[in-house]
Parts: sequence; structure tokens; C-alpha cells
Amino acid sequence: MSDTPDSAVRTYTEQHRTAFLDDLAEWLRIPSVSAQPEHDGDVRRSAEWLSRKLAETGFPVTEIWETPGAPAVFAEWPSEDPDAPVVLVYGHHDVQPAAREDGWSTDPFEPVIRDGRMYGRGAADDKGQVFFHTLGVRAHLAATGRTTPAVHLKLLVEGEEESGSPHFRALAEERAARLAADAVIVSDTGMWDENTPTVCTGMRGLAECEIELHGPGQDIHSGSFGGAVPNPATALARLVAALHDTEGRVAVPGFYDGVAELTETERALFAELPFDEETWLRTAASRATAGEAGYSTLERVWARPTAEVNGIGGGYQGAGSKTVIPSSALVKLSFRLVAGQDPERIQEAVRTWAEARIPAGVRHRITFAPATRPCLTPLDHPALQAVARAMGRAFGTKILFTREGGSGPAADLQDVLGAPVLFLGISVPSDGWHGPDEKVELDLLLKGVETTAHLWGELADALR
Repeated sequence: MSDTPDSAVRTYTEQHRTAFLDDLAEWLRIPSVSAQPEHDGDVRRSAEWLSRKLAETGFPVTEIWETPGAPAVFAEWPSEDPDAPVVLVYGHHDVQPAAREDGWSTDPFEPVIRDGRMYGRGAADDKGQVFFHTLGVRAHLAATGRTTPAVHLKLLVEGEEESGSPHFRALAEERAARLAADAVIVSDTGMWDENTPTVCTGMRGLAECEIELHGPGQDIHSGSFGGAVPNPATALARLVAALHDTEGRVAVPGFYDGVAELTETERALFAELPFDEETWLRTAASRATAGEAGYSTLERVWARPTAEVNGIGGGYQGAGSKTVIPSSALVKLSFRLVAGQDPERIQEAVRTWAEARIPAGVRHRITFAPATRPCLTPLDHPALQAVARAMGRAFGTKILFTREGGSGPAADLQDVLGAPVLFLGISVPSDGWHGPDEKVELDLLLKGVETTAHLWGELADALR
């Protein structure tokens, strides 16, 4: 255990609570919506605000890194200990679009505090979770009497995550020497719920493709030509029907090559979580679970690769009938990937599988979007255990483990830097990311502060 006194951290955090929340509210007032060009200036203003605030916090190095899109913020605070491990914190300062007419109770960019919660776009995703690191490092110094952190601390806060991080990989590669670290902390995630603090151990990757099939040069009469020429909509339907076998497994040859299987320990830890399937189904607005046979719902969502049809169309879609053979049909597919899968190999396997099923006389085009790699940190990794210890000290209870079914740019950092990725977040499902009335629970936000105050000492011990 690190030498940071728990009571001293808590006292310091409470003493600076009001100023911390005032500063966060000021940042939330900047509508840094990266997806809307009219807010380009606001995204830059957000980066400039954060850079200044990090300098005020004590970071001796704060820089704005330009990209072809929105700017990122980099900060660095070297430890006085030359042998201290290097830790990089990742987050983002851009936010989703928001407007009062979307269903917000108040102006989304005029944060308000009600019933122990701060409401405002970015309160949880991700400004609140980036900002708790500023008070956390100060509490760490105050409680230990140090003048520099116990680790060589770096921050990278990008400005395009809500737009798909189109320039993040290139930025990480270009600045790899400056970003080099022994561990990466991602604070753009959450916990199981308000009463169950958890640490996420990994995220799935993502490969997406669009398949277009073209038959006749135009829609043609199904009576005159039906049964005598290939129908691209029928060909597409057969293709989609062949995507899974009867056990719910993806039927693309080679799809499961290299997949990291769940250990019995991981399955037991997932089973400890207070999961209620009926509640989960209501959240999913669905009537029944489905998926790969032999796995629980959580295992399917967190630890198994998937293939999903995201959109499909072709031919006449209007009212009544129009008896034609359509000239074209299209399907959009996405593949969530797990540790051990290579997105490039998956793309090639999907292309080979699809092309083998396209009938003669049907032209095709298969287009893949840039892929995201999966990332997973083993349960016994010392850095992961350090995160769990730090969170346990802040919350005063046992910390459980989850994974994240979605995908994000964290895997790029793992891939480029060759460092383990750890997830530290305090957001909960009710925070309403991307929706109206996004909020953050203030008590949990301050637990995030306390966790980071303990974390740097814990990591300094664990990574030596």
C-alpha cells in the first residue's frame, strides 16, 4: 500500500470541493462539440482552458497539440524520483451535440447542481472524469508532503473522441516518444452502478463494413424477368442469413482464430456482479436475450466477438406494392472484436467469405471503415491490481471487475506505446451519456479524486 494517508486525502478533497466544482462548471459552459463545425472555435477554447488550468494545478509542461482536426492537450509533471514509473492518463475534452429542445430540463451548457448531481453536457463524458485528476494529484501531494508526483505523470486529452478520433492514431504515432509510458490510465469509462464500484479490464475492438450488390442496370419488371436474372436483394438476404450458424456463432471461416478465451476466474468474477436479466432487458428495450450458445449475457457482451447487421435495404420501400427486381441492395455490418483478434485479418476473412457467396451476374463493392483494436489487461497484472487497491481505499469496499462491450481509442495507445491500458472511471449508467440531462454524481466524482490521490503511490510501488 502507498504511503498516502486516506484521511488526509479525504480532508483535502472536502476542503477544495467547492472550488473544484466551480472550475468544472466553468469548463462545462464551453460547448466543445467536435462534430459540429460551428463549434470549432469552442473546441479550441476548451483546449486552451484546460491547458491553463493544468498549469495552475502545477504541471510544469502544458502544450496544445495540433491535428488536422481538433486540438489535443498534453501535460507532463516529472517525478523527482528518477526511477519512478511513467504513467499516461487519457481522456477527451470534446462533447456530444446538445440542445434544450432535445429534452433537457435546463440549458445543457449552463451546468446546474440538483440533489447531489451536476447536470450539463460533458459532466460525466468526459470532462468531469478528466478534471478529477487535477484535484487528485494535488491531494496526493498534500497528503504525502511530496513536491512532485510519485510517478512521472503525463496527460493526453484529445478533442475528437466524440467524432470517432479520426486523427488520434496518427497523433499517437507521431508523438510516441513524448507519450512513452509504463502504463496508461483511461478515464473515459464507468462503474457497474452507484453501489458497486468496479474496474474495467478491457474493451472490444471494432471492424465495420458496407456491402453493396448491383444486379440489373435499373429496377426491372418481376413478371417479365423474375426467375431468369439474379436478384441482388435476394443475394444479400442469403448473405446475411449465412452470417451466423444455428448456435449463434459467426460463420465466417477464421473469425475466431486467436480469440482469448475467458478463464474460469473471470467467469466467476462476472458472476459476482449484481446482474438482473429482466432489468437489463428493459434497458435494452428488448423482450429476450440471444447470442452465442454456452455464454451468459455479460460474457456475450464483454468477452465474445460478434457480428451485427446495422442496416439493410434494397428495392421498393414505399406504401403498397411495386413488383420489381431491384437494381441494388446494401447492408452495413459491424464486428466487435476481442483480445487475440487482428482487425486486418478479420476484414480479409469477411471479404473472402462474402465474395464467395455473391452469385454470377451481381457486381459488388465491399468497403471497410478504419478499425479499432481490442485491448485487455490480465487480472493479475500489477498495474491493474494497483488501480483496484486505490479505488478500494477511496470507496472503502471490495472492488469487482467488468469489461466494456464498446470500443474506443484506448487500444491505439496500447498498440502504439506497448503499455498496459487500465480503466479508471466513476460514471454510472444513470449518468445519461450522449442523452438529455447528462449528469455526474458528485459523491462519486469526489471518490474519483480520492482514487487518483492514492493511485500514484500504488502504481509507483507496483511498477518498480
